[in-house]
Amino acid sequence: MGTFETETRAASGILNVSRRTFLKGSGGLALGVALAPLLRGGEALAASAEPIMANAFVRIAPDNTVTILAKHVEMGQGSYTGLATLLAEELDADWSQVRVEGAPANAALYNNLAFGPIQGTGGSTAIANSFEQMRKAGASARAMLVAAAAQQWKVPAGEITVSKGVVSHAASGRKAGFGELAEVAAGQPVPSEVKLKSPKDFTLIGQERLSRKDSADKTDGSAVFTQDFKLPGMLVAVVAYPPRFGGVPKSVDAGKAKAVPGVVEVVEFKDTPHGRAGVAVLATNTWAARQGRDALVIEWDDSRAFKLGSEEIFARYREAAGKEGRIANKQGDIGAAMSAPAKLIEADYEFPYLAHAAMEPMNCLVKLSAGQCEVWNGEQFQTVDQMAIAKYLGIPVEKVSLTQLYAGGSFGRRANPLSDYLLEAVAIAKAARAKGQEVPVKLVWTREDDTHAGFFRPAYLHRARLALDAEGRLQGWHQRLVGQSILKGTAFEGALVKEGIDHTSVEGVANLSYEVPNLQVELSTPEDIGVPVQWWRSVGHTHTAYAVETLIDQAATTAGKDPYEYRRSLLAKHPRHLGALELAAQKAGWDQPLKPGAEGEKRGRGIAVHESFNSFVAQVAEVTVKADGSFKVDRVVCAVDCGLAINPDVIRAQMEGGIGFGLAAALHGAITLKDGVVEQSNFHQFEVLRINEMPVVEVHIVPSAQAPSGVGEPGVPPIAPAVANALHAAVGQRFYRLPLPRQVGQA
Repeated sequence: MGTFETETRAASGILNVSRRTFLKGSGGLALGVALAPLLRGGEALAASAEPIMANAFVRIAPDNTVTILAKHVEMGQGSYTGLATLLAEELDADWSQVRVEGAPANAALYNNLAFGPIQGTGGSTAIANSFEQMRKAGASARAMLVAAAAQQWKVPAGEITVSKGVVSHAASGRKAGFGELAEVAAGQPVPSEVKLKSPKDFTLIGQERLSRKDSADKTDGSAVFTQDFKLPGMLVAVVAYPPRFGGVPKSVDAGKAKAVPGVVEVVEFKDTPHGRAGVAVLATNTWAARQGRDALVIEWDDSRAFKLGSEEIFARYREAAGKEGRIANKQGDIGAAMSAPAKLIEADYEFPYLAHAAMEPMNCLVKLSAGQCEVWNGEQFQTVDQMAIAKYLGIPVEKVSLTQLYAGGSFGRRANPLSDYLLEAVAIAKAARAKGQEVPVKLVWTREDDTHAGFFRPAYLHRARLALDAEGRLQGWHQRLVGQSILKGTAFEGALVKEGIDHTSVEGVANLSYEVPNLQVELSTPEDIGVPVQWWRSVGHTHTAYAVETLIDQAATTAGKDPYEYRRSLLAKHPRHLGALELAAQKAGWDQPLKPGAEGEKRGRGIAVHESFNSFVAQVAEVTVKADGSFKVDRVVCAVDCGLAINPDVIRAQMEGGIGFGLAAALHGAITLKDGVVEQSNFHQFEVLRINEMPVVEVHIVPSAQAPSGVGEPGVPPIAPAVANALHAAVGQRFYRLPLPRQVGQA
């Protein structure tokens, strides 16, 4: 979808669900809209070309409050604000009257159009898949309010205007708020077609300093996260997990645990579909549960546990990289290109496991009753979790209700394909009921649980060779990747793993944007590594972007070319890459020398550009290396092309946050194993970025008339290679292993 269409059709009808569902005579308006599948580049992204079912997105109350139901979880990325902006824009609502609630779990009503018949948040799709859907919902509600006013005032609808929540007829001087018209509007026929605004008429979309809809609640403490939510009689569960993946309890002595004041019960679980076992202590509060957990005496059976350490894993990966893998992409003749190149670049890259380390560790509140299950949490993957819980309990999916609360970050972790921590909460509640504790149960992970018992970004090894001709032109690119699949064994395997290739492993390199006549990308996926893995913010791009952007930088310097100009020469067919690259270089002053540092310091500037989630981000990093080899990232200039900027402030915040997140991984991030045991436990060992390490960040948005794309993840991939390239510019050293060393340029 290259440009906006102001005339849009309603696919298979728009359905007013108010009288049947929401209002029951309360005198307001609730609206749902049926839409065709989302199109991008002319291809339907939904699973079927059939229109999706009705989606209820907006309620208008008699007090003029406009409540927008968000089908995507708010975990700090600004989705509530973005979704509300889209609908309120076409409704012409007063922004101060707009409220946002999390939509209930119902894939028929609230599916992610980019995913198909699945409700969930991920892949930076929230705004992209909702762009037309939410606008049409707002435009339809507006049309019905106008029709109601025309009926009451007995004037032509064409003479009525709407602005900031007020419906007006200039000739008669009549005015009414949305709430005054809501009940009559609910009885109006839903328009079969709606006309959407031209971008020149936007009043909310693209507006600077539009207040976020979650900021006030999070500032004054009224925001409700899972940790805040309580039910009468609720018990808190804290779990003792096996030290090695695959371990199970052999014997449990709960005597000391049960002696802790507040501890009510101790239960075991080992029948969860994802295979993890544990011993849960249930207590009247979190502290008592944690004290009880620490008092347990457990003998673990490690006979089937995974026992390799990180070095042994990478030794296996290096061995695998010496053999042919499955072909992910092949163009030209890589054998001929590599037979006798004028210049050859060879490199092995190593990327460690990474924890998600969201500020709110995993938690979930479950209430079981006869034939049904109720869940409250920062819910990210409604349909997957509903189905997993229903299957585990042997009840119909519709008997599993999920209430969406705020989530304190996720970075992919709460969208676990195996529904791990939700199923554990359900398993604990089930075991507690078997012991007579028929009460709601809240599972609470400690930071240590989150660090060593969770799922991780996979470790990867890349073996790369680049062939250049005598003039430094790129002639061949051969890259082998070795690492675990995050999709194998999940419900997504059938759709996203093709001929043994997990596309999330090779994204960002298999679809290489740089022009090269001979390309071959291979993937080897070991199946005997028992470390649990899943997607991590920006998924495969977290490692492929680093390899690609440092390799292309090395190719430029090997050819004696400027890294920026070298990239430009290879991106002629990719104007959006070029647009971001050129804007970042311009704003960073690439053509001007860096100011020198203090005596004994060396300074460097590096650049990287990468596409992920249909957005294009370029970053220029400036570093200062001190005489002792320690270094500081001083400044990052970021340019992002994410299509139409719905909320510029949110976009900037997401780029800034992505840079900080990616920089933490580049400088510090590593989960390591010894004899199968994770060595890190908390932030003193798995470090996040400290405030004194955060560089000055400038974010520039590329003006665009393209449909909006993602911003939650695309800011992450370019930062690590931009910094590594800047360090090379400063000290002449290349870095093939993350995290970066704390001292550089040392002999």
